Amino acid sequence: MATRKKKKFSATKAVKSMARAAIGTPPPVQRIPPLKQSRKETKHKPTLGKLLSEE
Repeated sequence: MATRKKKKFSATKAVKSMARAAIGTPPPVQRIPPLKQSRKETKHKPTLGKLLSEE
């Protein structure tokens, strides 16, 4: 039967796990929508016909 390969030590994972144990897990982040999604207005200028019909 094959033996399992030992995982390589990672200093960053060890530091992060120690910080989580001491402080706790970080709060979830509220994502801000990208600029493209927040600027969903009209893409084109209104035509002359639409401008005249509104008045």
